[in-house]
Amino acid sequence: MANKQAEFLEQEYSIYGNIFSYMGFPICRDLSDASVDVAVMGIPYDLATSGRAGTRGGPNGIRQASCNLRWEEKRWPWGFAIADKLNVIDYGDVQFESGNSEHMLELVQAEAAKIIAAGKTLISFGGDHFVTLPLLRAHAKHYGKLALIHFDAHTDTYKEEVQYSHGTMFYHAPKEGLVDPACSVQVGIRTEYDKQNHEYLVLDADLVNEQSVAATVAAIKQRVGDSPAYLSFDIDALDPAYAPGTGTPVVGGLSSNKAMQILRGITELNIVGYDVVEVAPAYDHAEITSLAGASLALQFLYMHADKK
Repeated sequence: MANKQAEFLEQEYSIYGNIFSYMGFPICRDLSDASVDVAVMGIPYDLATSGRAGTRGGPNGIRQASCNLRWEEKRWPWGFAIADKLNVIDYGDVQFESGNSEHMLELVQAEAAKIIAAGKTLISFGGDHFVTLPLLRAHAKHYGKLALIHFDAHTDTYKEEVQYSHGTMFYHAPKEGLVDPACSVQVGIRTEYDKQNHEYLVLDADLVNEQSVAATVAAIKQRVGDSPAYLSFDIDALDPAYAPGTGTPVVGGLSSNKAMQILRGITELNIVGYDVVEVAPAYDHAEITSLAGASLALQFLYMHADKK
């Protein structure tokens, strides 16, 4: 598999042809291959949105935009090629009954658990942010209670009567014993939340934009420590100038460069799973948001590979 993947990625004609998978990685669901290190998986779901729908197109948008990243064998500033350290497959999308949120929850958790149990690291593409809840359930079942590293404009800790909402996952996750707020951090927040009763450490957008990257990285590391961590990146953590194609854009966010620098700074943490969510290509311009999502996912791969 590794040789086949390297051969495929080296084919110059494959950069813009046959754009079916993320970064041109083989489309595969064979988890018995011990050489496979990472699986990327799409979750085309947007029934839990409170703003503009359209994130069901996120996984495909990210895959299509990734063709713009395939020409550079060694990604700056890492200095090595992913294929030299990781064997990656594109697991495709979770296929659930259209309009059936319960079926989505069930299948996402089951497919994620299957991938994790096979010893693979999972990177997921949303979909709206509600998809993180079943992903956390699968990861916590395997790794135990997790630290959460959460990039977003919103805390998503809102207690709502609505059963399915992309603003409630991190209210329910601690109550289900999935994450420990005492070692969790939320980065880029710039909407209202209950500060008096909020258990997560919040590094709001103003603070992160004003202070150095090193200060933000230090705060995240101190909070998370050596806990197994799950990294969830809502694309609206970025300012709409860098990510207009999302359902609930909020001005005053992070630049894509600052976000990338922060991520590179926390590479040494024990991150066991990743997702990038809320990419809505229908509201995008020139694939700006899809490209940001594809680049974040590639950053996750390099972060994982760097520890090899």
